[in-house]
Amino acid sequence: MSLTAWSIALRDIPHPDYADASIAPIGPDDPVDPAVWARTLFGLESMPRWVVAALHVRQLAVRLIGIPPAPRDVFQVRERVGDEVLIAADDTHLDFRCGVAIDERMRLLRVTTTVRFNGWRGRVYFVPVRLAHPIVVRAMIRGARRSFARAAPVGDTSSKFTGRRKTSAHRTLEG
Repeated sequence: MSLTAWSIALRDIPHPDYADASIAPIGPDDPVDPAVWARTLFGLESMPRWVVAALHVRQLAVRLIGIPPAPRDVFQVRERVGDEVLIAADDTHLDFRCGVAIDERMRLLRVTTTVRFNGWRGRVYFVPVRLAHPIVVRAMIRGARRSFARAAPVGDTSSKFTGRRKTSAHRTLEG
């Protein structure tokens, strides 16, 4: 299987400077639409507060190295291919892709990130991001699961996220 067949995040950036993937189980009543997952993962209302705070700090700190703040719609779904949606952003310092896919049969969520640096600003910017990214993605997945659990009908505990399921994987590829 080619990498681009595995995730559309690798289509535009086939040789990334940074890539990672997180795979996590989804509950029996969680949505199977990857666009719903993408909107929830990147929605400020479902993100853990510390992730939202980090994003606000990022918006201020990037100015120190001459990077403009990210636009409000930076995490909008740009495209859908089958069971995966793509979030894409190209900037002066780096190009970013995030594929959010659902395997409905296996009840798995896959979040694939690829990044290509554009010069020294991208490399400098990504030093702290590289360390935090896996932790942030896992926290965003937990936040989305909690959001879906809160939205479940009253009395329905089948989709409640307990935090006890440790069946998840996270891999990082660096070039």
